[in-house]
Amino acid sequence: MKNIRVAVDVGGTFTDVCIMDETDGSIRIEKTSSTPDDPMVAILNGIEQGGIDLSKVSMFSHGTTVATNALITRNLARSAMICTEGFRDVVEIRRANKEDLWDTYKDVAKPYIPRRDRLVVKECVDANGTVLEALDEVEALRIAHVLKKREVASVAVCFMNSYTNGANEARMREILLSVMPDIPVSISSQVLPEIFEHERFSTTMANAVVSPSVVDYVERLEGKLADGGYERDLLLLHTGGGVMTPASVKDFAARLAGSGIAAGAIASRFIGNLCGFDNSIGFDMGGTSTDVSLVYEGKSRVTKDWYIEYGYPIRFPSIEVLTIGAGGGSLAWQDEGGSLRNGPQSAGAFPGPACYQNGNEVATNTDANVVLGRLGTSLAGGKITLDPKLAEASVKESVAEPFGMELHEAAEAIVAVANANMANAVRLLSISRGYDPRDFALVAFGGAGALHGAAIAKELSIPTVIIPPNPGVTSALGCLLVDIQHDFSESFMAAAAETKPADIEAAFARLEALAAERLTHEGVAKKDIVIQRNVEMMYQGQWRSLAVPAPSNVTDIDALIDGFHKEHEREFNYRRDDAPVSIFRVALTATGMVPKAELQTHQVSKNTPTTDNTRDVWFEGKAHTAMVFERDNLTAGATFDGPAIVEQFDSTTVIPPKTTAEVDKYMNILIRVQE
Repeated sequence: MKNIRVAVDVGGTFTDVCIMDETDGSIRIEKTSSTPDDPMVAILNGIEQGGIDLSKVSMFSHGTTVATNALITRNLARSAMICTEGFRDVVEIRRANKEDLWDTYKDVAKPYIPRRDRLVVKECVDANGTVLEALDEVEALRIAHVLKKREVASVAVCFMNSYTNGANEARMREILLSVMPDIPVSISSQVLPEIFEHERFSTTMANAVVSPSVVDYVERLEGKLADGGYERDLLLLHTGGGVMTPASVKDFAARLAGSGIAAGAIASRFIGNLCGFDNSIGFDMGGTSTDVSLVYEGKSRVTKDWYIEYGYPIRFPSIEVLTIGAGGGSLAWQDEGGSLRNGPQSAGAFPGPACYQNGNEVATNTDANVVLGRLGTSLAGGKITLDPKLAEASVKESVAEPFGMELHEAAEAIVAVANANMANAVRLLSISRGYDPRDFALVAFGGAGALHGAAIAKELSIPTVIIPPNPGVTSALGCLLVDIQHDFSESFMAAAAETKPADIEAAFARLEALAAERLTHEGVAKKDIVIQRNVEMMYQGQWRSLAVPAPSNVTDIDALIDGFHKEHEREFNYRRDDAPVSIFRVALTATGMVPKAELQTHQVSKNTPTTDNTRDVWFEGKAHTAMVFERDNLTAGATFDGPAIVEQFDSTTVIPPKTTAEVDKYMNILIRVQE
């Protein structure tokens, strides 16, 4: 009987394994050290450590960092790009902008494919899709043989205007595969059939350069799982918030870049919905960084403006996650103006915070929390011992003495600066997008999210904080909660008022045919396919568009235009009803629904827990006697007031004064923050 679901999230320090029993919804977790040289080793170690019988696994889902790490480290197999004659330098010219406008000495990184491996061929397609010049097949064949001699591992084909007609690109791929049948070939008309040549070229280039390493990794892992008895598809989490099977990886490998971050956002959305909140903000604070995501009316915000390295966009739809350098290991320091700062510099996994006793002497957020009594003297079930004296010494030397502060005042200052940085990140993703944080719940997770969640909520007047049962491995849980999902789009440049509904329906019909073909190839039954349509629109003259949900049968263009005005007002706080509107693109998300197992519920019995374990914890310049609970000892229905501390294997939760905590039937802790 296949009744086990397994999800694996590979992090920089630990690989988390989440194991769910479908029969009762119970979840258990395993953590094992990551193996950066080959992430698969840590996954297999986690399977062995968890005693998982792969023959009984009904679903194996995986958030991988292979594509992300390959792009960050540029540990890439040699790849080539073939362009229309005269356009080989599109990816080098980019948008002619810089990340730091005022730093004249800092250059944008070089393209992933160097100029010597960007070759050109004669062909021409106009903006209407008419082939003015067919592909020069003699030259194309010569280029294929040149690339074979260079032993390139993959090829990107990027022709001008191919988003309107990809015939020349498709023929170029056929010629390449006739000479090198085993290499992945990415063509821009398939990867991203949209206007804006740099974004299209860049996305296709990124897709090509990560394909060899990603395909190799997926094939090896798939083989190892099969050897262990797993009989179903390996599901790989992508940035759009769904999963893909190995069948699609060869053509869309770059979709896996950033998949680990998406897992946390998915889990945050699920937990918020589980607790009855359609609006929630995900707050994932780890050792070196904090990831913030937002869910509005049950849906995650999605963006196409993202990249791993500045200057080289990857325009696949991605759950919008804002990452800042603030974590448990972030260092406190003094800037040239004499102000206290926190991060983005980090003590890292080693030597780590001063209290880890590995030689670091600079105060971190973890050290400040130890001084304040918010953290105890051990982590990870006693595997890591914290030295309070070293924490005190680091805070004293780094902050208290330079700023003339008392020890606990300095520690609170360190935490306050970190909280201010993280609160600003939440503001950027909420208030600056037209959302009021007071209408949201904060889902705090990650190794340090539960430590700081209530303080962030108080800063932003968020009324409720949700702490999941296992905050430190919540991202792995996200891998259990996803469906097979693909995104499709087609450029549609037209004035909205002059567009006929039948034209939009024809474009959607083409996309839906592609979606059905892709999902059928991945074994999804027709009855399990769900289509979500969007029309992207903008005021005439703009170049940034907004997505407006479209019905299953478009019959009224005016309704779409009105929907755009409303969305523009919500996003930017103004609308121009008298201005002409243009349609930029039609897009759809095709989802193959995967059966979901229900999480285990517990009988709720109202009670007030007690404990003999207390310690002094500092809040707002005063020491408070706080109850210290073991989370395993709390039962569904438990209610207690702050100040209190809840300790567990993978995290510590702080319940400050003037807050109330309650454990729900799913064993989430809901912290109510008083005004």
